[in-house]
Amino acid sequence: MIQLSAVDSYKAFAHILADAIPGGVRFWLVEGNTVVWTIASKSFDMQIVKVGDVLEEHYASMQAIREKKVITHKISSAAYGKPILMTTIPIVNDEGIGVGAFNLALPRLHPVATAFDDFAPIVAKMFHEGAFIYLTDLDQIVHRQPSEIFDMMEFPLNYKLSDDDIAKKVIRTKQPAFAEINSVRYNESLAVVNYPLFDEVNADEVVATLGIVTPKKTAAQLQGIAKNLENGLSGISAAIQQLAASAAQIYSNEQIQHSNIQEIASLSEEINVVSGFIKKIAEETNMLGLNAAIEAARAGNEGRGFGVVAEEIRKLSDQSKSTIPELKKITDKIHDKMNLASDNSERSLQSSEEQASATEEITASIEEIASMSEELYRIAKKL
Repeated sequence: MIQLSAVDSYKAFAHILADAIPGGVRFWLVEGNTVVWTIASKSFDMQIVKVGDVLEEHYASMQAIREKKVITHKISSAAYGKPILMTTIPIVNDEGIGVGAFNLALPRLHPVATAFDDFAPIVAKMFHEGAFIYLTDLDQIVHRQPSEIFDMMEFPLNYKLSDDDIAKKVIRTKQPAFAEINSVRYNESLAVVNYPLFDEVNADEVVATLGIVTPKKTAAQLQGIAKNLENGLSGISAAIQQLAASAAQIYSNEQIQHSNIQEIASLSEEINVVSGFIKKIAEETNMLGLNAAIEAARAGNEGRGFGVVAEEIRKLSDQSKSTIPELKKITDKIHDKMNLASDNSERSLQSSEEQASATEEITASIEEIASMSEELYRIAKKL
């Protein structure tokens, strides 16, 4: 109880406390059954009573005066728009008779609000990109805690909630909410999560919300990297597919070339056969020319002309026979070159086949990497 003589001291003390109590406070004085004085913090604009109000008997102030005891009530937001804690202290005169009451009303804070200054700085440091943690009542931001590397200057203390704010949605729906917003200040996506805090007395009544804002810079970078990787892999995959088609064409051409070389080698063998046939004809022609010369000698003067012809035939036969070794040398060289070309063609054919196989493996690997980049993009979008 308060002695009547000490009321002025309480009023003076109330002036000091009005703007010193976090969340605000309202004081008022009742004499008899009438409100005669009141003062409130600037941040606590709730109009509970006003000077001149006459109180009915069921009011807490009248009960405290009658019973001469301190009365504390937890009042829900249904009465004044937000939950409050009201305390009424009876005032007695020198005879101990109750003559009035000294009242104070405080916004009733959720336990999370009470502990905010203790846990919020710790939680803010747990996010490697920084975090902004805030607490609202039903109308405005009442606590805020930025991290050292991230702050939301758009939401100062006492920021009035608008209908578009996620906190208002949470208050209306009584359900947690998540959203992504674009910050003009940071020019990047931000993730916002907000949870409703319910009244301790009425478990169905939202009295506050707790929100956390985190930048999504890393997630955005991952999305960009994944998208660029996907685009790059698509280009590489297209190029490799074209390369694979070219390798297949080269392989086909190598097969045709190898077949042609084999045919040329076969023709060189045929040339050798023809050369052998020519050699045989030349030898037989030489023998015929020799026989003709012998017969011409036997015929004497009558066979002289025929002998000249026989001699020319033998000369042509010798010339034809002498070209056979040269022709064989040429065909042998052709044959050697064909063998060399055939070996090279065989190796090229094998290399082309290996290249085509390797290209298929690379294409398969790139398709797998492309699939992984798509998965990376999906994961980044969830961060």
